[in-house]
Order: sequence, then structure tokens, then C-alpha cells
Amino acid sequence: MDGMTSRDISAEIDGASGYLTIDLAALARNYARLAGDVAPAGAAAVVKADAYGLGADRVAPRLYAEGCRHFFVAQFVEALRLRPLLAGDARIFVLNGLLPGNESACARHGIVPVINSLEQWRRWADAAKAAGRILPAVLQFDTGMSRLGVPPEEREALAALVKAEAGIAVLFVMSHLASADDTESAQNASQLAEMQAVAAAFPQFDLCFANSGGIFLGQPYHGVLARPGIALYGGAPVSGRANPMEPVVSLDVAVVQTRTVQAGARVGYSGTHVVTGETRLATIAVGYADGLPRSLSGRGAVYCDGIRLPIVGRVSMDSITIDISALPQGRLTLGSRVELLGPNQTLEDVARDAGTISYEILIGLGNRYQRIYR
Repeated sequence: MDGMTSRDISAEIDGASGYLTIDLAALARNYARLAGDVAPAGAAAVVKADAYGLGADRVAPRLYAEGCRHFFVAQFVEALRLRPLLAGDARIFVLNGLLPGNESACARHGIVPVINSLEQWRRWADAAKAAGRILPAVLQFDTGMSRLGVPPEEREALAALVKAEAGIAVLFVMSHLASADDTESAQNASQLAEMQAVAAAFPQFDLCFANSGGIFLGQPYHGVLARPGIALYGGAPVSGRANPMEPVVSLDVAVVQTRTVQAGARVGYSGTHVVTGETRLATIAVGYADGLPRSLSGRGAVYCDGIRLPIVGRVSMDSITIDISALPQGRLTLGSRVELLGPNQTLEDVARDAGTISYEILIGLGNRYQRIYR
């Protein structure tokens, strides 16, 4: 298929091995709901990692159409790819700031760096002088996560630089909540107190604080702009509570073979699963190359007609074996589909079975599925 476009390839694949459906209308409704929750503050959208794996080229324009004007990515290269997809009034922020050498391109393309250190500030100030104009930036402070941001002991030095530098327009100051998905965590209040100390040291600037979970911690965490991520894509923003967000993704996978085996038969690599009686099995066309972790081996499941079909044996790179004995004989045949994500199984369900988090499941969904945007 040399020279074929993605559209040509899609047309050729009538019977895909997996169908990943992305509901852009549900995404838009999730954004509208979150924007309403934080009003009168604004709501941004975190679209890093290719919009959590769902396609920034489709997700970001849909959110822009819904009224979003602030978009956060992690790396500068993501901002460069996103910039042509959005109108000029959309602002794109780089959470990790800039690595040396990216400053002039960032200024040229109108992208806003999040400044995390004194060195990043100085380099951006030099870029402003070289450009001969004032450049925008955001200041990020470490309030207890020890990951990114200016540490407390350097706040005074940064305040002096801000006071002395006329070439940078600081749009707001921000930090990141480490435990916002746990409403009972004492770290939330501790970080809020630190953010209030930042606000006292930089009273001339607005605050940007809440992530997805932070939105549900209440108004003191919102600031002037919240920046939800996982909640936009249907993930649960708070642990231990009913998920208020609409599902955005569903995943159906095709059966490539069925068989009946007898007691004592071994299933999968290393024969880790041994059936105890006559068992009907199906092999489905998905594996850890498609974002289903090997840790789902013997723990996860798929669904058909609302019936749970457990994974047996080890998850392979390109296939998974399931026990279909609970289904009527002949219900699944070559090309039949089973539900991996959908009404019966959420992102959180799969993540729990895999011993990970919904973020990792979502962004890991591979590029071999036939993607259907609704």
C-alpha cells in the first residue's frame, strides 16, 4: 500500500481488528459542564500527549468550537503541531517550559512558555530582547509536589527578576495539585496554603491552580483559570465517587478464532492458565501493543451481551485469549466483536484490573484501531 493515505487505508479496511469510537459531542459536553462548574473563572483544556491519545487534531478544534481558548501541552513540539490547527486567538501553553534553543521559535509562533526556573526566566527575557518586543509567559511554582516549578527558596529572587524585567508580560501564576483526586488528602490544603503564599508574594498576577480533581475541591482552588485534563476525556476526576463525566471512548475488538479445549489444556505463553474442564475460548485481536497491559493477564475481562468474559493466560503483544463458556454456543465467531470499553466496562475498571490508572490506559490505546469520530 505504498503511497496510500490514511483515508485510502481506512477505505480498504472494512473488517478492522478493533474499533475505537471517540465521541466528540460527549467531549464538548464534558468541557461545558466543567466550564460551568468553575464559572466565573475560565476553563482551559489540557491536550498534551496528543489529547491523551485521542487525536489533538480532532479534539482541540472541537473544544475551540465549544468556546475554549486556552490549551495546555507538555512539550514544545506539541505546541508547534497544535498551533496551525487553532485560530489566532487561541493561546497555547507549554507546561514543561522551553529547553535551550527553542526560545526564538516559541516567540515567533506566539506560543506561551510556562516558566519553571530562574534559568528559563532569564532565557525568555533574552528572547524578548532579541525579538524587540514584550513576550508573554506564565510562572509556575512548586507548592509541594517537587516536580516542576520555582521552589519556595527562589521565590524572592524571581520576584526581583520580575520587578526588573520589562520585556515579559506574566499572564498568571500557577501550580499543580498532586492529590486532587483524593478529596480527603491533607496535601490539598497544604498546597492551597502554599499557593496563597505565592499569591501574597506576587499580588499583581492572577492564579491558575485547579486540574480536573481540583475543580471538585471547590472555589478556593479554581483561581482565574482551571485546566482540566482527564475529566474532559471521560475519566473520573475524583476517586471513590460516582464519575460525573460522560464517557468519551468506547472500544470494540474482533474475534479472530474460537476453539474448545479439554481439561488440562494450557493457555498462552508459559502455560500459566490450565483449564479444569471443557472450556470454550476465543482469541481477540488486541494485545499490549494496542495499550492493553500485560498485567491484565488472568485479571481483566471483556464483555459480550453484558456477560463478563475473563482473560485467561497471558496478554500477548497482538492477541488476548478469553473464556467464552458463559455465552451460548456459536454466539462468537470469526469477526464478532466484544466490548473492551463501553457501557459494561469503564476506563477505571480496566485500570483497576491492570493495577494502573485510567490515564495510562487512555493514552496507551494504539494506532491499529479503526478510529471513528462521532
